[in-house]
Amino acid sequence: MGAADTGAEPPELMSPQVLDWQERRFLAGPRSRRHELRTVARVAAEFIGGFRRLHFVGPAVTVFGSARTAEGDPDYALARSMGAALSELGFAVITGGGPGIMEAANRGAKDVDGQSIGCTIQLPREQVSNPYLDVAIDFRYFFVRKVMLVKYSYAFVVMPGGFGTVDEWFEALTLIQTAKIHEFPVVVMGVDYWSSIVEQLETMVGYGMIARSDLDLLLVTDSVEEAVAHIDEVCRRRFHLRRPRPIRLIGEHRAPNR
Repeated sequence: MGAADTGAEPPELMSPQVLDWQERRFLAGPRSRRHELRTVARVAAEFIGGFRRLHFVGPAVTVFGSARTAEGDPDYALARSMGAALSELGFAVITGGGPGIMEAANRGAKDVDGQSIGCTIQLPREQVSNPYLDVAIDFRYFFVRKVMLVKYSYAFVVMPGGFGTVDEWFEALTLIQTAKIHEFPVVVMGVDYWSSIVEQLETMVGYGMIARSDLDLLLVTDSVEEAVAHIDEVCRRRFHLRRPRPIRLIGEHRAPNR
């Protein structure tokens, strides 16, 4: 569906200032029914575009984390190793497509000839795609992007990050708690970094606000090997396979490209 169908200019032709203004108008309360209908059309078009681009990527794991993590940071190296390990297991690696942790995970996938996918978001500032993507899909709406990241992922890996990372992590936990998804492993990497939030989850269990079973598939670790083994075991049980069918043949492990 193009601009002629919605009465809207294609997002790629809009300035960041226009996008920012449109988003604030959309979230600021009711508008005319004509404007709301145009918004529905844009949302539908974005869903259709995402479905078309991601339908054939094969089994995937999404890695979340900060865009602010520099290449020399240990967390960058950990995310890169995680991306490579997931690829060697046969998964495509999906990230938000930006710099930092996202870049590291995509880069790790490319180190071992794995499939690397970025689901970027249009922002008035900041978002720049990293150079390690085989497929890059640009979204306007956060909620559409979040649906895609859950729909096409067999697991989430949560690296150190900020509001967006926590949002995605707790979105997954909410879907698990409400039985919208099941047998969905969530791996949290960064034991020290996330310790206070993990402690709060335990407090919530103690108060009866969440059930212990809601956290059954949550693994908190600093070990890539433990993380990958957990994801592999859950997927083997869920899909009755030794591991999901890879989208492409993954070659012999080799040292990361420098």
